[in-house]
Amino acid sequence: MERTMSEAPNSPKKATECSIAEDNKKNLQFIEEVTTNVGDVQRRVLAEILSRNANVEYLQRHNLNGHTDRETFKKVIPAITYEDIQQDINRIAHGDKSPIFCSQPISEFLTSSGTSGGERKLMPTIQEELGRRLQLHGLMMSVISQFVPDLEKGKGMYFLSIKSEAKTPGGLPARPVLTSIYKSPYFSNRRLSPYANYTSPAETILCPDSYQNMYSQMLCGLCQNKEVLRLGSYFASGFIRAIRFLEKHWSLLCNDIRMGTINTQITDLSVREAVMKILKPDPELADFIEAECSKDSWKGIITRLWPNTKYVDVIVTGSMSQYIPTLDYYSNGLPLVSTMYASSECPFGINLNPFCKPSEVSYTLIPTMGYFEFSPIHRTNEVPNSISMSESPNEKEQQQLVDLVDVKIGQEYELVVSTYSGLYRYRVGDVLRVAGYKNNTPQFTFVCRENVILSIDSDKTDEVELQNAVENAVRDLMPFDAHVTEYTSYADTATIPGHYVLFWELSINVSTSIPPSVFEDCCLTIEESLDSVYRQGRASDKSIGPLEIRIVEIGTFDKLMDYCVSLGASIDQYKTPRCVKFAPHVELLNSRVMSSHFSQTCPNWVPGHRQWNNMN
Repeated sequence: MERTMSEAPNSPKKATECSIAEDNKKNLQFIEEVTTNVGDVQRRVLAEILSRNANVEYLQRHNLNGHTDRETFKKVIPAITYEDIQQDINRIAHGDKSPIFCSQPISEFLTSSGTSGGERKLMPTIQEELGRRLQLHGLMMSVISQFVPDLEKGKGMYFLSIKSEAKTPGGLPARPVLTSIYKSPYFSNRRLSPYANYTSPAETILCPDSYQNMYSQMLCGLCQNKEVLRLGSYFASGFIRAIRFLEKHWSLLCNDIRMGTINTQITDLSVREAVMKILKPDPELADFIEAECSKDSWKGIITRLWPNTKYVDVIVTGSMSQYIPTLDYYSNGLPLVSTMYASSECPFGINLNPFCKPSEVSYTLIPTMGYFEFSPIHRTNEVPNSISMSESPNEKEQQQLVDLVDVKIGQEYELVVSTYSGLYRYRVGDVLRVAGYKNNTPQFTFVCRENVILSIDSDKTDEVELQNAVENAVRDLMPFDAHVTEYTSYADTATIPGHYVLFWELSINVSTSIPPSVFEDCCLTIEESLDSVYRQGRASDKSIGPLEIRIVEIGTFDKLMDYCVSLGASIDQYKTPRCVKFAPHVELLNSRVMSSHFSQTCPNWVPGHRQWNNMN
């Protein structure tokens, strides 16, 4: 009988070598079957979603009337954005338990890294959805086992952490998907899974203090350095922060390893107890780590300290590609493996060729995860990386949505998904390009997030949000009769953590002097104007550094335009880019910087939505 991903996994049992091989064989066979029969599988998935939820309010509102066929579904159910269902989501958040989207009870909200009105989007989910996410991980590990035999015999050193969470006014948890997974019973039982044997005890991962979380996981990873076969973090940025943490604290770590003690800054008793079960005095290992970390160059430090490592498991697609050179330096060219493609809305697919070059990563959508449609994307000609996407598709555009089996090689699409949790024709906002096929199932490269121009970690700042933030900040210049004539930005990842940089060209009276504190206030005003994901990254997670404004000489943006025109841009249609990534552009701007100013304090941030906090 064919397995379906709509079912939660069975309770895990202790794996034997034989059962591991059998599970891998079944998983690989499953991938072959669903990617071969993709059309039938997608029809069956949609019918199952619609039949389960035939009586929910949302589908009745649109007069689906119990139909489960694709033709009726496409005709009467509109393609939507978050804003189209936000009122319904707010009802659930405030305690409405009626079946609005889904016949099964909503168990929690997964908070998206995308925002609406400056606050994280809330994605309703049901208990069984976790089973699909974990099964996708199981499929992925079976794929990797083909490339790295006996992977289950070693350990993974992963730097994992939970994020702050909140409760909605109706009492449902609202938290990021990874926090939900790490706090689930499935994760606490992970040692029963052969591929989830990590160097980090659960107590270290669940520690909310970022320093104690990182220190204790690094200490455990160093103590077990010979057992580590793979290492990583979810995002490339998080893994690089871990290595920079080691650069800063290796002396303390070596002392703990040498003495078999734990630094007094680790005050969480559960963390101390869990680490002490692993930590034993090892002067020889401490001397080895000290010798390696004391060397002038940290090139290849990963393979030097963890010599049996086969690959680095991090996402390096999309905005994370900016970290590839740094990862290559630290890892001495180890394979950088981007394993899975998923979001708060839905788990999507896996990389069936995990040891390919980062630039060649493509994801095969597993057709049992949800029902997938695609909206064709049309790029504008003059502005690089710009995408023509309407906020709300009209009837003609909705008719253009194509099924998974009907996409074309080389064409770009926005992903539209219908899920078991009750999202119907929801526009995810990810832009994908069709790169090839696995059997009859398309494989996609991740191109970009819709409209995003700046990203360091999980933050996603678009042009409109940045423009509004700058407009708020320039009011601080009004008392000095100065204003910003042009500006652009870029994500500076040379620092760890990375930070946003804005280049400002000013119009100002020659005799006027603006105190540096004014520009520092401008930095903070911009940060306060950005969304909650950015502010959390700055104030709580410490995954984003202080925003910087660099004041450039008058005429700098004319020079930038001249340079772009010299490369073939049309002077009649040239617009100043609001974000620069091309290295010569950044170099030109940096060569004309007169002064630099940083935000001196963190922006305000508290867990949950602002309107919830105002109710308390």
